[in-house]
Amino acid sequence: MLLIAGLGNPGPQYAGNRHNIGFMAVDEIARDPAFGPWSKKFQGEISEGQVAGRKVFLLKPLTFMNDSGRSVAAAAGFYKIEPADIVVLHDELDLPPAKVRVKTGGGNGGHNGLRSIDAHLGKDYRRVRLGIGHPGSKERVNPHVLGDFAKADRDWLAPLLEAVARNVDALAKGEDAVFMNRVALALNSEEPSGAKGGGAKVAAPKPKAESHIRPARSASPPPMPDTGPMAGMLRKLFGAKD
Repeated sequence: MLLIAGLGNPGPQYAGNRHNIGFMAVDEIARDPAFGPWSKKFQGEISEGQVAGRKVFLLKPLTFMNDSGRSVAAAAGFYKIEPADIVVLHDELDLPPAKVRVKTGGGNGGHNGLRSIDAHLGKDYRRVRLGIGHPGSKERVNPHVLGDFAKADRDWLAPLLEAVARNVDALAKGEDAVFMNRVALALNSEEPSGAKGGGAKVAAPKPKAESHIRPARSASPPPMPDTGPMAGMLRKLFGAKD
């Protein structure tokens, strides 16, 4: 079994915050029909489904960011899931917007959600770091992470969340390098250094060409979902499409 936890703060006042990109990512994954409806358990919301033949639990802790570890540890303990089979999706100040990196263990980088999980489970879980960019000074960090995404961010935010959800099978298989490459290609961004997808070379995308990972994707940002948590949040941030 695999536990995928997205970090954020509960409540509509936080729904569009940069700090909530982890919530947004698991909401997008949960749109797949392979997942059931959300239910309240483990001081959070959880959805069960199948990815790449593996049972997967999606979790959104409702304990607020600074106490995320209580919810993650409760779910992991109930299902007897070891840290190596836990994936945490979270916002990352030290990555530019739309950049994604995956790592196992390491420091928390000042992220209070990770600090809480470390305290409850140790550090040997996988982290999917979703770049939101740094505001430039320490004094501006809190307003930045607790501020809503700007309308201009739609150009990369919706495609990023979609790419993460479409390629979650690689995470389920433990193919972190493949996952990073596929997301980078879907966004026509630079391939992560050292991420060669298990030794297989991936050709750089040609300008204006369709990615071989997403043959049906259009050049324009994907449409906003009509229903579900992501729909309301994206409408609030970006407004209805013309």
